[in-house]
Amino acid sequence: MSAAPLPSPRPAGLLELVAKPRRAGGGRGGLAPSLCCLSGGLQTELRAPTAPRGGRLTKRSPVPAAPRSRCFWPPWMATTQPRDSPDPISICSGVPRLFFGSAAAWHPLFPPPPPSEISPCSLLQFDDFSRDLCVQSLLEIMDMFCDRLSCHGKAEECIGLCRALMSALIWLLHCAAFYAEKVKEALEQAAAENQLKMCLERLEKMLGSTKNRALIHIAKLEETSSWSSVEQSLVKLGESLSSLSNSPLRSQADDCISLIKSIPTMLSVHSEQLNKTGFPTVHAVVLLEGTMNLTGETQPLVEQLMMVKRMQRIPSPLFVLEIWKACFVGLIESPEGTEELKWTAFTFLKIPQVLVKLKKYPQGDKDFTEDVNCAFEFLLKLTPLLDTADQRCNCNCMSLLLQECSKQGLLSEANMTNLIDKRMADREHAPHLKSAENANIQPNPRLILRAEPTVTNILKTMDADHSKSPEGLLGVLGHMLSGKSLDLLLAAAAATGKLKSFARKFIKLNEFTKHISGEGSKGASVRALLFDISFLMLCHVAQTYGSEVILSESSPAGEVPFFETWMLTCMPEEGKILNPDHPCFCPDSTKVESLVALLNNSSEMKLVQMKWHEACLSISAAILEILNAWENGVLTFESIQKITDNIKGKVCSMAVCAVAWLVAHVRMLGLDEREKSLQMIRQLATPLYGENTLQFYNERVVIMSSILEHMCADVLQQTATQIKFPSTGMDTIPYWNLLPPKKPIKEVLTSMFTKVLEKGWVDSRSIHIFDTLLHMGGVYWFCNNLVKELLKETRKEHTLRAVELLYAIFCLDMQQLTLTLLGHILPNLLTDSSKWHTLMDPPGKALAKLSVWCALSSYSSHNKGQASSRQKKRHREDIEDYISLFPLDDTQPSKLMRLLSSNEEDSNILSSPKPRAGASRRAGCLPVPLLPGRARSSV
Repeated sequence: MSAAPLPSPRPAGLLELVAKPRRAGGGRGGLAPSLCCLSGGLQTELRAPTAPRGGRLTKRSPVPAAPRSRCFWPPWMATTQPRDSPDPISICSGVPRLFFGSAAAWHPLFPPPPPSEISPCSLLQFDDFSRDLCVQSLLEIMDMFCDRLSCHGKAEECIGLCRALMSALIWLLHCAAFYAEKVKEALEQAAAENQLKMCLERLEKMLGSTKNRALIHIAKLEETSSWSSVEQSLVKLGESLSSLSNSPLRSQADDCISLIKSIPTMLSVHSEQLNKTGFPTVHAVVLLEGTMNLTGETQPLVEQLMMVKRMQRIPSPLFVLEIWKACFVGLIESPEGTEELKWTAFTFLKIPQVLVKLKKYPQGDKDFTEDVNCAFEFLLKLTPLLDTADQRCNCNCMSLLLQECSKQGLLSEANMTNLIDKRMADREHAPHLKSAENANIQPNPRLILRAEPTVTNILKTMDADHSKSPEGLLGVLGHMLSGKSLDLLLAAAAATGKLKSFARKFIKLNEFTKHISGEGSKGASVRALLFDISFLMLCHVAQTYGSEVILSESSPAGEVPFFETWMLTCMPEEGKILNPDHPCFCPDSTKVESLVALLNNSSEMKLVQMKWHEACLSISAAILEILNAWENGVLTFESIQKITDNIKGKVCSMAVCAVAWLVAHVRMLGLDEREKSLQMIRQLATPLYGENTLQFYNERVVIMSSILEHMCADVLQQTATQIKFPSTGMDTIPYWNLLPPKKPIKEVLTSMFTKVLEKGWVDSRSIHIFDTLLHMGGVYWFCNNLVKELLKETRKEHTLRAVELLYAIFCLDMQQLTLTLLGHILPNLLTDSSKWHTLMDPPGKALAKLSVWCALSSYSSHNKGQASSRQKKRHREDIEDYISLFPLDDTQPSKLMRLLSSNEEDSNILSSPKPRAGASRRAGCLPVPLLPGRARSSV
């Protein structure tokens, strides 16, 4: 056992270095340092040797004998260490060799006197507690070593340290009991209270360490009689404290007594189980759902959480606590803008619904509402987390959350009031929270809670007959466009499962604008605005929440709505490469010619009798004609400006359709052919601020700019082009372009997993990076490399944490990754004898546990037909479509090229098992050849 080297400064009032003149008969005069130990009048002087003439003190300098003295030391200062020890300041059986060391190594201020000249004795031998200065000095000596105790020596030395701590505890209890009795004397009450406070502080410091309590527990098992002395001292101290009027001291003493009484129960299973309060799998599953699957149904999430709870045997209060912790962490981490609103809706609207469904599961004899109340009690203790969330949201988040849970029947009225009062009391101690709150800014949680009933009212309004009062409906839509109202309503609808219904209403409205009957200019303007607003809203929904929200479950043959057709074939999306020569971009030539003439010859777009859906389908071919004319010198730049002003001047949806085709077109051009196409995108993205624009133009431009920025992000990055989109008031594209540009993705994967493992939990950013790597590398590469990282771990606790985190990461695409793990990774490991050494315990056992967890989850969700929307976004196909038993969906055009630069040692990693022949591709997407030596940069 050893301790860290002691600092050179000594405690005040304990050691004092004095200088006294020294005279030798007829010799030279000088100053000789003397070391004094002051202990309440008991003084021991150890005189150091005088430096030689050269002024340097060496080991060969004569060491005069120090006078024999007696001093009282703590029990750990009695030493049996041999004199030839190389360390002058060390611990043996918890013993610091401070004032005595070996003859071979010592400090000039602490000369090594012969052992017979100092007689250390046990601190327990000092029982004259009436000598206040002695007691204070001994307590200061204890302070020097209490934080430096360690147990790395022989077994006898470790047991010696345990006994020494037990002795120190008994002595401190005697001391505290003495001063507690002395407090009753009126004349010495203040001094006694001060001394009692010092004793209790040392007790708290010693017992506050779990390690110290564990060492005392070992001493208790070794020497039962000593523990009996502790119990007797506790009884005596309790009797002395009964009449103590000082409430802070009484509370401090009660805390110390509770800690001492808890020592015998340290090895109980219950207390050991409760020591684990963090569950990274629950945390990661909740973060994954809130970050990537807000629109998903609650039942699959509920069943996944319940499976994790059962597999890891998590107590219900800690399970609910982990859910809330993940929600607050996600809320704090989320980027400002749309993502923050989505996390707010997830926390305050969706998670209470999840808990309502969890309540229906059998809980045994326990009441789920009590578990929720207990979880909130634990959450209240995480004051920094709650304070940070309050600062971010500009309100008392806990209070709003408790009220919402009470409405859902998750908390009783009394428990809600009690918890709110406790949180309010905590906030009183943090005045910066109130000063930081801006009364002029409405907090997002309140806005989200108000938006939920508004969504229901809007859905009812959209069900009405549009032909009867289109102007009234336009007024409602106009209010939705103002500020961040649209994003608030969409987030609330997504969290409550109403977003799909919301989208269907707007598709119905968009289809309504196809019907034209004898209309005047006002009616034509209203119809154009209804088409434009519904089109822009649907584009925004598709980009923010995924195109699967827009697609109808089933439509009669030949009746696919216009927007669905356009979105599937013409709208750029992540991972979808459009063919600009696809027939969807080449409609009827006569309609294209008339549109080109209208754009080139008219000063502004006509509105009456205009078929906007046909114009949006024809605009791509019209733009191609205009671009060819410009490149051949037929049209000037001024003519192009006039044409683009016509396109974006009345309805923004035509500009969106034109840019969608230009993005696909630019991808197919060489570097020297892109200039004019990019200039046209820049012109279309610049708003037209004129007097002759239609109603709500500024609001529509904000949404259009956000849509165009998302569409152009990849192309602008590839072409190193900058287009300044108008300030939208929204966030930039969140979680985009997270991968380092010149780093192989295998290095990114391993470094990211190492960071996650060190932290012990997954954050929102790392989830998006893992998702990008899965999409780019494919399931086989992703799963194989993560399993390799798991098998590198050799410590049991690290492998357990790695399994918990890997299971959560595999939830990105659980079924595909499970098939890969069971069908390819495990058989390769089990049949290759050269890899059997990697399957030894603990990593082999951890891999088996991961396999069982994944198999259970995948089997359960597959049997119930549950598919996460985040998996559908990757355009993966159902398991039934696979021909082989353990197939892989590695046919996406996004995998191989970055891998070729990864310097992968195992060549098998670069080749997944044989892909399925005849894999279907989405309409409008180009098959991208994987040519060696030429990386496709559009991943």
